Amino acid sequence: MSPWNVAAAQYTPGRQGIDAHVQHHLRFIDAAARQQCHLLVFPELSLTGPANESGLLVAPPSEHDLAPVLRAVHTHNITVIAGVTLNSKGIRQKGVALFSPKMAKPVCYQQGSGAYLSADDPHLLIVENKAELPPVDPLAALFTSSQAIGETRCRDSISRLQRFAHKYAIAVLMANAHGNSALWDASGQLIVRADKGELLLTGSWGKQGWQGDIIPLR
Repeated sequence: MSPWNVAAAQYTPGRQGIDAHVQHHLRFIDAAARQQCHLLVFPELSLTGPANESGLLVAPPSEHDLAPVLRAVHTHNITVIAGVTLNSKGIRQKGVALFSPKMAKPVCYQQGSGAYLSADDPHLLIVENKAELPPVDPLAALFTSSQAIGETRCRDSISRLQRFAHKYAIAVLMANAHGNSALWDASGQLIVRADKGELLLTGSWGKQGWQGDIIPLR
């Protein structure tokens, strides 16, 4: 695999509305572009925010709402995976939106438990929600996980993803809204993990393997 720079955006989306969330995404995209990242992964529901007090998810964004993100993706030549809501048979569900400089518009998928992708193919293979993740796609270079979970559930998720990386020999990048975003290499070794706060976690693949860093968002 050629040199590849990836990043996870760690921040907690609130209920400010789609325009505010889009502006926040643009700040992260600018920060990732300054680090020469090829891929940026956001947490769960990053563009739409969490469910309201009644448990109802926000209505899905329109293509017009998402147009600034798509323009930034094309400008900076960076692939972005962001969290959205979807309408499926009249029911709002969690989803992910894939923005690629090779695509004229974003493509949305149901969220699942994560997604495989390669370094040069703007396509996601979504993994359905299951207790144990299935074997890795042989063409994939990275498994991504977008989450918004607290400390207790995060510990379980970290252990599961680390075992998965080791078992199937694939790097894993997790973006978690509430902290502990992380990158593991294909042996399951932790490369970098964040504490709490709003930041950019980066990973770079090169001749020396994976290297990681934490970049505060300014």
